[in-house]
Amino acid sequence: MAKQIRSGHIGILTSGGDTPGLNAAIRGIGKTATRGAGMQVIGFRDGFRGLMENRSVRLDNKMLSGILTLGGTILGTSRDKPHKMPMGGKFVDMTDVIVENYHKNHLDVLVCLGGGGTLKNAYRLSQAGCNIITLPKTIDNDIMGTDVTFGFDTALGIAVDAIDRLHSTASSHHRIIIAEIMGHRVGWLALGAGVAGGADAILIPEIPYTMDKLADSILERVSRGKRFSIVAVAEGAITVEGANKIKALEKKLEAAEGDERSKLKKQLKQLDRKYRGSTMEMAQELEEITGLETRVTILGHLQRGGTPSALDRMLATRLGTSAVDLIRDEQYGIMVAVDGEQTKAVPLQDVVGKINYVPLDHPWVVAARNLATSFGD
Repeated sequence: MAKQIRSGHIGILTSGGDTPGLNAAIRGIGKTATRGAGMQVIGFRDGFRGLMENRSVRLDNKMLSGILTLGGTILGTSRDKPHKMPMGGKFVDMTDVIVENYHKNHLDVLVCLGGGGTLKNAYRLSQAGCNIITLPKTIDNDIMGTDVTFGFDTALGIAVDAIDRLHSTASSHHRIIIAEIMGHRVGWLALGAGVAGGADAILIPEIPYTMDKLADSILERVSRGKRFSIVAVAEGAITVEGANKIKALEKKLEAAEGDERSKLKKQLKQLDRKYRGSTMEMAQELEEITGLETRVTILGHLQRGGTPSALDRMLATRLGTSAVDLIRDEQYGIMVAVDGEQTKAVPLQDVVGKINYVPLDHPWVVAARNLATSFGD
């Protein structure tokens, strides 16, 4: 028989970008907690802003019914941060107000569903005295400490389907078609979609590329009678030149202080904008070098939308129900992570601020190289 949680309150919020599986996770937490346990579950609207403004809704069975298959989040979301909340045209630290509302609602725990930014914000609230549990959601799959994040599988399937469809028009018109795929600063989505979709070249942030190497790989295909090419590009992909400049500036930033540090941070942002997300410029340059007509498809927020896959529904449900087990055991200050077929509690301080990059020897990378897929390096 499941251990019964004492009478009390669970708060839930969703923060950051919307992700397939959020509603499944909310449902998993809510239904497990309220099933014969006398526990009330409330959801806060629009992330940390809703908690700051004390805008909540009771997540009873009626509210939780029929949401398993829905994309997005019934609670709404935002990227507002407790310590930098937009207020009257400026940023204000509203942490104390949020902690006060936490106690006003008699919360035993606040469950935050989000990615890397949410982890940081949740950890700050944990340090401020709130009982916190997080669930790893992001289509980018960039959170450390967990095998996978929910939302990734759905987004991967959408990207693969897009590449499948682009093959027919690329073949018919003898074009190079570049598919820009989300992923923030990691390449999991582009890599997975490129391998599964049979892309001829895959560009990811972890493997800086040069235009000459990329063009050479495409021209080599042409010499073998291949009249089209598909290039899967992560939105954070970067050239060797750009990567070297950013790395050098980051090294300077480590030793800098005060005004010099602020100045270098601004320069770093400018370099980042210059060398990442320049898919249109890449297409133009590639067309000039190869002489082949080149087109770009930017998938963008299509990858976040729609019905979550069966795998993401299962994953989010497992994480949600496991979170309640941890609440019953009064384990706080942790993230509920995927560990094979099991879940585990990972201390927030072990994962906050860390990024799960694609290892250069990852089996997906090895498989792609064995298939002669170009990484532009």
